[in-house]
Amino acid sequence: MMDATAKEAAVAQFLHEYPQIERAACDHPALLGCADVDWSQIPGCPAGIPVLLRGLLDAVAGPEALRVLGNVLMNSIFHAGAAMPAALPFLIGLAGVPNTTVRPGLVELLVVAAEVSSPVDSGDERQVLLLGSDCDHPERERVRAAFAAHASALSALLEDEALPDGLISADDRECLLKAVEPQRHPS
Repeated sequence: MMDATAKEAAVAQFLHEYPQIERAACDHPALLGCADVDWSQIPGCPAGIPVLLRGLLDAVAGPEALRVLGNVLMNSIFHAGAAMPAALPFLIGLAGVPNTTVRPGLVELLVVAAEVSSPVDSGDERQVLLLGSDCDHPERERVRAAFAAHASALSALLEDEALPDGLISADDRECLLKAVEPQRHPS
């Protein structure tokens, strides 16, 4: 689990290792609107998220950008951070870019976001103990709302016949479909 200071430090370290990413233009269609998000106003979110998102497009910096971004967007292995809903449209868009080096990792991050945003059954004491109740984790609903708001882009990714075999497993596909269309899959 990383606190806000550790997240800022991780972004600063990334920028130190890949200074060219900070200077790179942010004109990729999948990142349109990224600069308009006031990332620093999201609790616990470093302002450098756009740099990490741009870094995902760089063949050399991409793997490290993905690692840092995953750590920054998650509060723990069971909980998405407050910035995840704002980042989802860009993650979905970048996962749809065929030549992105980190595409499998992006799909994996989307699946993790979908998994951790699943509603917790308040009647399941063990699940509540492990994951906390939904009222204690409002980020779950915000992540589900972000998936729903961008359902067409995620559906297009899932229906892309040019996807490499094995990029999205049947279980991962079902998990993402559940995130996009929660009313079809009651919990």
